[in-house]
Amino acid sequence: MKFNIPNMTCGGCVRGVTASIQHVDPQAQVNADLTAQTVEVTSQLDAKTIQQALEADDFPATLI
Repeated sequence: MKFNIPNMTCGGCVRGVTASIQHVDPQAQVNADLTAQTVEVTSQLDAKTIQQALEADDFPATLI
């Protein structure tokens, strides 16, 4: 699944986004593209759960 995260603007944000996702699914594979402000996630969890975890950590995300 792939998300657009418009407020992901620096390396610290990438680390925060990755930590947010891996907090709810430690086995998740996260591939962030800072330039495009997107993150591709491979996880057993559904998109809504990932999205809620990101939003809880102030990274509102839109599934694309």
